[in-house]
Amino acid sequence: MKRHTVLVFLGLALALSPLSRAEIQVEYQRAFAPLQFTQPVLMTYANDSPDRLYVVEQGGRIYSFSKANPERGASLWLDLNKIAGNDFQSGGEQGLLGLAFDPAFAENGFFYLNYSAKSPRRTVIARFRVSTEQPSTVYIGSERVLLDIDQDFANHNGGMLAFGPDGYLYIGMGDGGSAGDPRQRAQDGGSLLGKMLRIDGDGRPAADNPFVSRPGYRAEIWALGLRNPWRFSFDRQTGALWAGDVGQNQWEEVNLIRRAGNYGWNLFEGRQPYRPDTAAESITTEAPLHDYGHDQGQSITGGYVYRGARFPALQGWYFFGDFVSGRMWALNSSDPQQTVQLADMANPAAFAEDAQGELYVLSYQGNIYQLVVP
Repeated sequence: MKRHTVLVFLGLALALSPLSRAEIQVEYQRAFAPLQFTQPVLMTYANDSPDRLYVVEQGGRIYSFSKANPERGASLWLDLNKIAGNDFQSGGEQGLLGLAFDPAFAENGFFYLNYSAKSPRRTVIARFRVSTEQPSTVYIGSERVLLDIDQDFANHNGGMLAFGPDGYLYIGMGDGGSAGDPRQRAQDGGSLLGKMLRIDGDGRPAADNPFVSRPGYRAEIWALGLRNPWRFSFDRQTGALWAGDVGQNQWEEVNLIRRAGNYGWNLFEGRQPYRPDTAAESITTEAPLHDYGHDQGQSITGGYVYRGARFPALQGWYFFGDFVSGRMWALNSSDPQQTVQLADMANPAAFAEDAQGELYVLSYQGNIYQLVVP
């Protein structure tokens, strides 16, 4: 099998960071006190009201609150338990795992969920609608299922979905679970598991997806060979797609996801062979931009490239962490070899970006923290 060394080039717009490895200093301070949530896994905003933030709890609830006035408290915006009923499945790695607002949400009221269901066990990608006159009111009967993806096991569900700068919906899917991808889903073009998917707002594969006309491949696939891309993000300046892919026994990795890229699982874990396969010698795979061993952590939480205005010196640094060890890092997106370890945090489950590009981290323990420079 062939393994590429990744050449990083993100365009002329991406300048070298003014900070060096020795100079970067970042802290995470509690934000939006006294708000606290139960197992939060995502925070985002809709373009109709950038001051309002939405927090997703794995147990099926979504709360919204004012960024400017958090002391007013958070309001329950949606309870999936009341919509999906007994078919909704949470616990372990299952649950309500993703929320994305349509780029035209202010006009059409559409938003999208990624959640776990049972009977049979599966991932559901569904579109819902709110009242455009009262955005706090979700039309309960508006659910339209775009994808039903059967899951082999209860773990490795991925969970993130987000609209890219091209207006398409990207969905990160894990390999279906157990250990080692026993059913070889990540390299199977006929399966949606272990892939990055790309569809339009009605659930149709994008016409320019790389495998639309390739026999044996699903048209929804944008990239393949992923184990469990729990969280990914788009660099709002360059459009580059960054993903943290959770490892198996030894390595966690940061990947730059490109069209038709094969990220190696389960032939590789990080840069190391995992399942040498002589039948796959003709397959070219992409090495990670960065990986770290299980002496540093055991479950990567992908983050964001900082593009906010408050801290110009942090421009171009990609922030990520590890859910198990609590270690946090910043990586220079123009020089991935330049990686700096930051202060630890308890169970960083997700990073978040507000409308202004400022960064936050959600601890699975319930608090939200904001990136600051002391």
